[in-house]
Amino acid sequence: MARNIVVSGVRRPSTEDLPVELVERKGLGHPDYIADSISEYVSRELSKYYMENFGTILHHNVDKVLIIGGNAQVKFGGGEIIEPIRVIVSGRATTEVKSSTGVVKVPIGSIILSAARKFIIDNFRFLNPDQHLVIDYKVGQGSVDLVGVYELGVSSGGVPLANDTSIGVGFAPLTVTERLVYETERLLNSREFKSKYPEVGEDVKVMGLRRGNKITLTVASALVSRLIKDKDHYISVKEDVVNAIYDNAVKLASGYEVEVHLNTADNPEHGIYYLTYTGTSAEHGDDGMTGRGNRANGLITPMRPMSMEATAGKNPVSHIGKIYYVLANIIAKRIHDEVKGVKEAYVYLLSQIGKPIDNPLIANVEIITNEGEVTNEMKREAEAITDEEISRVTRLTSMFVKGEITPF
Repeated sequence: MARNIVVSGVRRPSTEDLPVELVERKGLGHPDYIADSISEYVSRELSKYYMENFGTILHHNVDKVLIIGGNAQVKFGGGEIIEPIRVIVSGRATTEVKSSTGVVKVPIGSIILSAARKFIIDNFRFLNPDQHLVIDYKVGQGSVDLVGVYELGVSSGGVPLANDTSIGVGFAPLTVTERLVYETERLLNSREFKSKYPEVGEDVKVMGLRRGNKITLTVASALVSRLIKDKDHYISVKEDVVNAIYDNAVKLASGYEVEVHLNTADNPEHGIYYLTYTGTSAEHGDDGMTGRGNRANGLITPMRPMSMEATAGKNPVSHIGKIYYVLANIIAKRIHDEVKGVKEAYVYLLSQIGKPIDNPLIANVEIITNEGEVTNEMKREAEAITDEEISRVTRLTSMFVKGEITPF
């Protein structure tokens, strides 16, 4: 198959060479991350159910989860939830299947509720899905005739047809600032860190600013009120967290000056501290929604090309807004790692609705090189990598369903 692949060199400063760089990551307990995660958990469980019962993943898109913040009262040593966090799962799904033996109803409600609870139980220590959340769903219902379902959504070669005209964007490598922002959140939410500092909640947000050779990290980290006995304990934990971030930065950002600010809204004179009862700000009015958080590489990078597409919750078979975003990052990483002399690689994939997902309307690859020139050999190698990865795009489906890819 002759694919529409364009490889070109671009002359512009690499992101690392820009005078200013901005990077953000919303962590595990952030309301937007919770919304993304519930969307993805629901999609996975629906996909598994469809496969087990009908032999194929049926149409669904549950990429519109809304988190409505609750109300809590916190104090050193305790607190309580006054009003629960509300979760609304929205989108569309196949709710009944017609077969030769009749109509089979899909238990959409129980799948959605079970998936949402599973995410909370798997990832939070103090957020109880039965006590602190009210989970509901508003999912558009659809039916499908199992006879012919395979033919409707695939090309003559058996490749799924894109169910949207959309763009996927990826780049590589991550800058030092991007890696530091990503790994700072991962550090604070690691099992090892939580075992050492259980007072640190799951709601962690990291904003990175690089100005020249100086990186400033502004970190918001919710502390768990029931484990903080007084203000001195709070200040002590804050100091330990800051020191841990600095220690991590020494390893990841050697040669850079790093400055860390933690919970900058604290005002001890007025009794203001970032305390939460459950470990997430969603308990007290902070809302969230699918697609408002991290992009497919786990970061929000305004200095880089991005799409506003929500990746989480979209079906993993044919929805380009999910598949191409991840695929573009895979291609960019391979080009950077395998093509000698490439400093940065950018990949843009554009689909057309109803066309095979392994034949995008265009795959545009932009390369910044160490020497400033892109040779014909570089172009051939980059095109070959792009073609290879697009040709096996369908492998991503099972990886999404197994949870091997987290697209946010």
